Amino acid sequence: MSQVPGAGVSASSLYRRIWRWHFFAGLFCLPFIFLLALTGAAYLFNKQIDDLVYADLLMRPPASVQATVPASTLVANAVGAANGVARALYLPVDAQHAVQVDVRQPDGALRQVFLDPANGRVLGSMDESDRIMGLVKRIHSLSVAGDAGNVLIEIVAGWVIVLVITGAYLWWPRGRSQGVLAIRPGASGRVWWRDLHAVTGAFGAVVILFLALTGMPWSIVWGKQVNGWVNAHGLGTPAAMRGGGARSQLPMAALGEVPWSAEQRPLPASSDEHAGHGEHAQHGQTATAQVPASTGIGVDRAVALFAASGLDGGYRLMLPQGPQGVYSAVRLRSAEDSQRVVHLDQYSGKVLQDLGPGDAGAVARVTDWGISVHQGIEYGWANQLLMLFGCLALMLSCVSGVVMWWKRRPAGQLAAPRRKEGERLAFGVLAIAIGLGLVFPLLGASMVVAALADFLWGRIRKPGAALQAS
Repeated sequence: MSQVPGAGVSASSLYRRIWRWHFFAGLFCLPFIFLLALTGAAYLFNKQIDDLVYADLLMRPPASVQATVPASTLVANAVGAANGVARALYLPVDAQHAVQVDVRQPDGALRQVFLDPANGRVLGSMDESDRIMGLVKRIHSLSVAGDAGNVLIEIVAGWVIVLVITGAYLWWPRGRSQGVLAIRPGASGRVWWRDLHAVTGAFGAVVILFLALTGMPWSIVWGKQVNGWVNAHGLGTPAAMRGGGARSQLPMAALGEVPWSAEQRPLPASSDEHAGHGEHAQHGQTATAQVPASTGIGVDRAVALFAASGLDGGYRLMLPQGPQGVYSAVRLRSAEDSQRVVHLDQYSGKVLQDLGPGDAGAVARVTDWGISVHQGIEYGWANQLLMLFGCLALMLSCVSGVVMWWKRRPAGQLAAPRRKEGERLAFGVLAIAIGLGLVFPLLGASMVVAALADFLWGRIRKPGAALQAS
């Protein structure tokens, strides 16, 4: 949201240094920022897009009766259609949607089978990796590039925070009235694009900053470290829930998508005299083999117990995997429902854990809320539209910034704001930079690299190579 200052302000070394950092941060991060905004805008409407694109699979045909077949029948039909091991059921929140059963196939692929709950008929199936919105989500996080992509996105998200802070400083009116909250009348060319960049940033800054901060909990370094720290200090998982009862070696994140506050909590384990027989029966099989229903309560009884506890559709039911596995119901928060995770012993049906939003610590509750708003699911359409505004503002800032720079630069030159030799960085700016670097380590490391590169470039560049920006 930068704009070219007047003569008095442009002489300020502080202003020029901040402008320089804003310029380079935007220039190098722009492709990834635009990608984040574009994919984020699309994923805000993932449910609506899925229902439209895959209507033949996700939407059940109109039926004269609303009765449903048992869950065990749905699982059996799905396994028969996909030839694998059932892992989970997605029980719809309404009568218009189909039931989804995830089946792990022998080659490791996850096949999603869709069934009409009224009669158990298979409507069709597809690989998880083929869903359009799944691909959009993987691109958004750059998980398509593995851990390196996740690290890169975390660094870029940190630089978005820097861009908002530096942009706000550059935008500050300082006695100006034109080009601050509206494009000045009669503006054209570079001035028009500069005003558009500044005004877009001014109105979108708060939402953009919110999106950057609430996206950080998913990050591969900062997110995992903060989650562990929060839980270790009783601000995530209450101490009473971390002790007692048999525990699996797996975290709840192994279930797939769960509330952020629950990701590092250990899964409870089933414990019964039948567990030993189940283990013996599975000797030599893979760890993902499903325990036969005859040794436990079965999926139909599990669904009934979840319904008795208040979970009657609108959740994902994870089936036990192995003799110590549990039935897990995961309902993510939405505008209609609060988040909840319930685990049942697969042999006795006993509730091992029942975690609602009030069971998380203060920091975890705020983080879960922020993530929900970030995804556009907390307050319905109003939430989606507000986050969409932030994404569009970010994309428009990228486009206007590039056009503004391109119109200003002479052919063949970078036209970066020049750093005056011997100038010192203001203490306040240095303190903010150090603070951000300590809070977000990957951002801090990249800031050190950027500062070192800037220093070395200033030493080796030829006199007059950098253009005096105006």
